Amino acid sequence: MQDTSTSEPSGPIWIKSSLSFANGGCVEVADFGGGDVGVRNSRDREGPVLRFTPEEWHDFLGGVRNGEFDGFGRSGK
Repeated sequence: MQDTSTSEPSGPIWIKSSLSFANGGCVEVADFGGGDVGVRNSRDREGPVLRFTPEEWHDFLGGVRNGEFDGFGRSGK
């Protein structure tokens, strides 16, 4: 019998925001290695994954920090 208690995880480790609430309406992110970042719907863990290059992820986070998406999804804007 093989001891797997110290083995490496077989896939990416997905992380959900600590600000996520119990309703499950959140996304999860994972480090795919080489700087690539995966994003998926936390309610559909077997569903599609968006994969970003390091440059794309950096640009996205910069846009979030600059407030570029603050009005996104609101009607009338």
